[in-house]
Amino acid sequence: MRVPRDAVLLRIFVGEDDKLDRTPLYEAIVLKAREHKLAGATVLRGPLGFGHSSVLHTTKILRLSADLPLVIEIVDAPEKIDAFLPVLDAMMPSGLVTIEKVQVLQYGESRNGTT
Repeated sequence: MRVPRDAVLLRIFVGEDDKLDRTPLYEAIVLKAREHKLAGATVLRGPLGFGHSSVLHTTKILRLSADLPLVIEIVDAPEKIDAFLPVLDAMMPSGLVTIEKVQVLQYGESRNGTT
């Protein structure tokens, strides 16, 4: 699989407790991205954040149900990301999605031709 140098970064912000049916939403999104043969996806967990409700979500010990913020990042060709957006829209009842242009410097094989 080749990712073009001029690509797109799809960034999806959800909560750790968000679900699609009984599956964690972040897991469902990553699996669906894989099913659609996107180049890859990474889930990042934030120790602190807030969203549209302004409720603070934190890892502090006094809060047992933190519902921490998660960010899912997917980089691929613009047309592949565009094709994935309707799928993503059907999976997310709420959340924030951003798209930005990026330049891919390396993906897959190293610069000397080995993996």
